[in-house]
Amino acid sequence: MRPNILLFGDSITQESFRSGGWGASLADAYSRKGLTKPPVATTIFFGANDAALAGGTSERQHVPVEEYKENLRKIVRHLKECSPTMLIVLITPPPMDEEGRMEYARETYGEKAMTLPERTNETTGVYAKGCVELARELGVRSINLWSKMQETDGWQKKYLRDGLHLTAEGNAVVFEEVVKVFKEAWLDASEMPYDFPHHSEIDGKNPEKAFQQKCL
Repeated sequence: MRPNILLFGDSITQESFRSGGWGASLADAYSRKGLTKPPVATTIFFGANDAALAGGTSERQHVPVEEYKENLRKIVRHLKECSPTMLIVLITPPPMDEEGRMEYARETYGEKAMTLPERTNETTGVYAKGCVELARELGVRSINLWSKMQETDGWQKKYLRDGLHLTAEGNAVVFEEVVKVFKEAWLDASEMPYDFPHHSEIDGKNPEKAFQQKCL
C-alpha cells in the first residue's frame, strides 16, 4: 500500500500542486513507493493568512498569534492521537514582500487598490517564531521558511510572485526543505521499496514470478 502524506495548509499549499509546485514535486519523489497506512507524514503550513493585520483590508483573515498557535497545537495533538508514529512537520509562513504585495494590488485593482499594507513581514515573522516555538514545545519538527528564504539576496522577487504566494523557485525551496526533514527523520524516498516491480525485473514469459517475489 502506498504511503499517504497529508499536506494541510492554505492557498500556498493548494498552489503547490501546480506545475513546478512543491506538493507536486513531493508526490513525484514518493510515487510508487510502498508503505502501509495510516499516513506516514503530515505537513502543517499555515500562518500567511493568520498574520494579516487587524484593521487592514484583509482583516477577516486575521487570527491573533496565540490563537494561531493554539489551533496548530490542536491539529498536532489530534494527529498524534490518530497515529503516534506519524512524522509531523510544522512549516512557518514564508516572508512577505510588502512592496510586492502593493504592486500586485495596483496591477489587479487599479484605483480601487489598497493604499495601506494588508500584511507586514515583521508581523509575519512573529507568527513564524511562534510556529517554531510550538514545534519545539510539542516535540515535532519544523521548517523556518520565513528565515530560510531571507538568507537569499533578492528573495522578494525570486521566491514570491505577488509578494505573498510562491514562484517556482520559492516552491523549490519548500520542496528541498521538506525532503531534508523527511530524510533526517526516517522517510527517505531513495531508500523506500517500490510497491510494484520495475518493468526491467519482469520476465515476459513468466510475469507472475516478479510479483510473487515482491509480495514475499
